[in-house]
Amino acid sequence: EEGKREQDLYDKFKCYCKTSGGDLDKSIADAEAKIENADAALKEKTERKAQLEAELKEHTASRDEAKATMKEATALREKDAAAFAKDKADLETNIAAITKAVAALEKGAGSAFLQTPAARLVKTWAMERATLPDESRQELLSFLSSGEGEGYAPQSGEITGILKMMGDEMSKDLEDATTAENTAIQIYEELMAAKKKEVETLQAQIEEKMK
Repeated sequence: EEGKREQDLYDKFKCYCKTSGGDLDKSIADAEAKIENADAALKEKTERKAQLEAELKEHTASRDEAKATMKEATALREKDAAAFAKDKADLETNIAAITKAVAALEKGAGSAFLQTPAARLVKTWAMERATLPDESRQELLSFLSSGEGEGYAPQSGEITGILKMMGDEMSKDLEDATTAENTAIQIYEELMAAKKKEVETLQAQIEEKMK
């Protein structure tokens, strides 16, 4: 009986060891699996973080570049607008002077016109900016430099024709400059609208990735 009892105890011990051993092996395997999964998750998280940082850097650079383009375009537009405003004012002033000159000559009041600031404007334009044949330029300058205007017959003379030609040239220059300015404004506004939208999109992406 004592021997049977010892055998039963031994069998129970073997069973316990076998069961416990199996549980221990399973626990070790589960732990190893968890560690492996944790390592994989950490690697994925690290790679994702690196990707997000790279994308954030790229979006930030693109946003800053778009802003710089807007700033540069605005500075250039302001410079061009100021230049156009000056040219426009000069052309309008000289067109008005030409108009006065023609009207005075057609009324036979050329001498009186020669004493006015408008005559000096016309003379300066003729010397510096007018596109005229040398012979016509010299004839006009000779007239504008003299005090002889009375009795001038505009219907048969060349001075009025030269002045009208200058006036037409100025009007065409003003028209071309205005067309170019309007086109430049449109291009600028389209660029700014596109860049503004680009900046807003990039900013939204940056904020999303920083969450």
